[in-house]
Amino acid sequence: MGAALFGGGLTGSAEAYNGRVELKIFSAGFILGAGGGSGVLHFHGRRYPLSIGGVSLGATIGISGVELFGTATGLTGPGDIQGTYTAAGAGLAIAGGASAITLSNGRGVVLNLHGRQVGFKLSAAVGGLNISLK
Repeated sequence: MGAALFGGGLTGSAEAYNGRVELKIFSAGFILGAGGGSGVLHFHGRRYPLSIGGVSLGATIGISGVELFGTATGLTGPGDIQGTYTAAGAGLAIAGGASAITLSNGRGVVLNLHGRQVGFKLSAAVGGLNISLK
């Protein structure tokens, strides 16, 4: 019975941790929007530079830049931040409007981001954002 008690606690799955992210993204588009940028993941006392690319499919009109800050949850290591993040939604940001978004990737990482958008962009789209380590 003692072996069963001790063995039952071993699940084999890695423990998930949280990190902090800072992203700077520029986007432009008319009908099909495209954007890119850079960022940093702060994880376990280290900084990991990020490269950002993305496409927003749907009705997108305008040009904008945004600085986003927030948390990355569900990380077992810095490599988990990599992948394509998606979120469904519609929004309107005009000259300095506040932005907030939650994105997730296929590895179970969730980004909860907030920031300020500069410029004009009207979108009604499902956005995709690809993040990779530099």
